[in-house]
Amino acid sequence: MGERDAFFSRCSEVRGTALSYSNPLIINHFDCDGLTSGAIVKIALSEAGKNAKMLTVKKLDGNVLAEAKAHKGEVIFVDLAGACKEVDEIKDVIILDHHQTEGGKTLQINPHLFGFDGGDEISSSGVAYFTFKMRVDLGVVGAVGDMQYPLIGLNREMLEEGIASGDVKCEQNLRLYGRGSRPLQQMLEYADEPFLPGLTGNSEACKSFLEQSGLGGAPASTSFYELSQAKQLSLINFLVSHMAERGHEKTAKSLIGEVYTFPKNDIKTEMYDASEFSTLLNACGRNAKAELGISVCTGEFGAYAQASSLLATHRKNLREGMKFLSQNRQDFGKFYFLDARGAIADGIVGVVAGMGLTSAAKKPIFAIATDENGAIKVSSRANASLVKAGLNLGMVLKAACEKCGGAGGGHRIAAGATIPKGQLDCFLCELNKLL
Repeated sequence: MGERDAFFSRCSEVRGTALSYSNPLIINHFDCDGLTSGAIVKIALSEAGKNAKMLTVKKLDGNVLAEAKAHKGEVIFVDLAGACKEVDEIKDVIILDHHQTEGGKTLQINPHLFGFDGGDEISSSGVAYFTFKMRVDLGVVGAVGDMQYPLIGLNREMLEEGIASGDVKCEQNLRLYGRGSRPLQQMLEYADEPFLPGLTGNSEACKSFLEQSGLGGAPASTSFYELSQAKQLSLINFLVSHMAERGHEKTAKSLIGEVYTFPKNDIKTEMYDASEFSTLLNACGRNAKAELGISVCTGEFGAYAQASSLLATHRKNLREGMKFLSQNRQDFGKFYFLDARGAIADGIVGVVAGMGLTSAAKKPIFAIATDENGAIKVSSRANASLVKAGLNLGMVLKAACEKCGGAGGGHRIAAGATIPKGQLDCFLCELNKLL
């Protein structure tokens, strides 16, 4: 159990400092958690009359640090910088982060400094929520987007506050993508997480399935969330039976779980459901449209329509990435390895790696792509059982990079790094030693 009182005291201290800034620059990460937490900070400062500038980045490198130092004002790092000692050289700066850190001279609110695990108990969006106590919906979306599911620890406390305020609803329900944003037939036909044998990719089979389940008479545009509770349950039972009959009992069970929705948002959009909202924002950040993701979070007119269009491209890229992974993943003994240079963009290679690692996997996966500067971007993923057994990917990458001239870190279950393009063999050898 963490130091709860000390954590919230630091939240108050960071809030007071942030709201005292006159010319703040927010530097946030480009993934869903970075966008939601950055947006919460921006909204809080805006409501306090502060016109904050924003800079969304893929990683904290020398160029970003130089820009931070050159800024004629204060700097707020969000979802990054927690373990970066160079940040201490900046005069007026605070950090809101959840990655593994030992802290430093800079004022920082980070769960790891107070005995909480930033890998599964709270993400940066939750840190931002508790700091400014606004937009609990974005706090939940960021946590879900950072694979912190189901919500536990401080995330759970945030969730309960959202339920009490009427901003969030939590229930056991179907976990397929498109529950609100897609008609029933499309929800089944386009399902890929998980794949539905006999249904995914087969329009006629999906139509027949709905007719057999008693929903054939529903209007073609009807979504799952628009069904009555009784019809939702009937469809779930029919779908679980369909999967079990085909020998996919374990997958059938994974179809049901906690679902977080936002009653104040439009039920026909991705913004109604936390999982879909997170995918929408990841589509923005990982396709060089981070500012669009921020605009969606802040409710700017027209932003959602643009993001929704981008989402289709994002999901197509993920499907192609998964196909490449299935054909090219290598077993290096102590870990799986995917060389995706030239095949998968560095912005989504980590997502693909995570999608390709099952909960039963006995070893982690390391995937590489080429970043915009020609360096090697490394993304690693593990599962809960590996972490429970003692694996800490953040520390593994940090140690491996120290030997190879790169920089890396992150969480126990997911971490990233950047290494010079000529140091791949050195890096892989270090991984083998460390694992």
